[in-house]
Amino acid sequence: MPTKRDYYEVLGLTKGVVAAEIKSAYRKMALKFHPDKNKAADAEAKFKEINEAYQILSDEQKRKTYDQFGHAAFDPASGMGNGGGAGGPFAGGYQSGPFTWSYNSSGGQAGAGNPFENVDFGDPFDIFESFFGGGSARAQQRPRYSLTIDFMEAVRGVEKKVTIEGKEHTIKVPAGADDGTRLRFEDFDVTIDVRSHARFKRDGYDLFIDQSVPFTILAIGGEIEVETVTGKLKMKVRAGTESHTLVRLRGEGVQHVQQKGKGDLYVRLLVSIPQKLNREQRGLLEELAQLEV
Repeated sequence: MPTKRDYYEVLGLTKGVVAAEIKSAYRKMALKFHPDKNKAADAEAKFKEINEAYQILSDEQKRKTYDQFGHAAFDPASGMGNGGGAGGPFAGGYQSGPFTWSYNSSGGQAGAGNPFENVDFGDPFDIFESFFGGGSARAQQRPRYSLTIDFMEAVRGVEKKVTIEGKEHTIKVPAGADDGTRLRFEDFDVTIDVRSHARFKRDGYDLFIDQSVPFTILAIGGEIEVETVTGKLKMKVRAGTESHTLVRLRGEGVQHVQQKGKGDLYVRLLVSIPQKLNREQRGLLEELAQLEV
């Protein structure tokens, strides 16, 4: 595979940095080398390199993989990564980092007097506010507010009455909203912050829970009751199921925000060991232990 600089080196970082430091370094480097501000011959290449590094290091799972295997983990020729197609995960244009852009390097104009097109102004760092003349760009920046809601309110959807700049507004949070979801209104944006849940863990539209199951049911099979976000559900357990087995319940996850369908619920079955046994229970287990000798 082509020689690449270490992603930490690209952003001027070292291993062990926290997410906030990665974000801060990315913002600084992207502003410095953005081709619309930096006219150096290698600015475009460096800007691509910076975005590629950020896409990996800002994603917790990708970062762990990179720390363990390096660039080879994302090279399709190595047979280790998913490859993302013939060109790897960065093929097919410059879609990396928190925004999408395309650059016309031929000297022509891509759009009305601007060498950039398809720019997503939803960049979480508002990075483009600095590119087109400080004062006027800042004047166009939209106010942004945050709204904290409970986990189940995000899953099921909720309406909240809030007061912004002295006026009352009704914020309709759609079912399936996640931490970081941005709602756009006429004069401002609202970013959703979601509290964690004691039982459910979320990954995109999928949910994960741990479910304690008696040893006897895991051994001989049976039926248990599982809690979902819509209520309790009966689930069959096959005989001989091992502890920590993961069972998928299709369509029992979170509602998709912009399309039909739901994610899945993954139930991890954990053997439940009784802390206290009565005489009869102990006797039966001792008989079982004798049979297994």
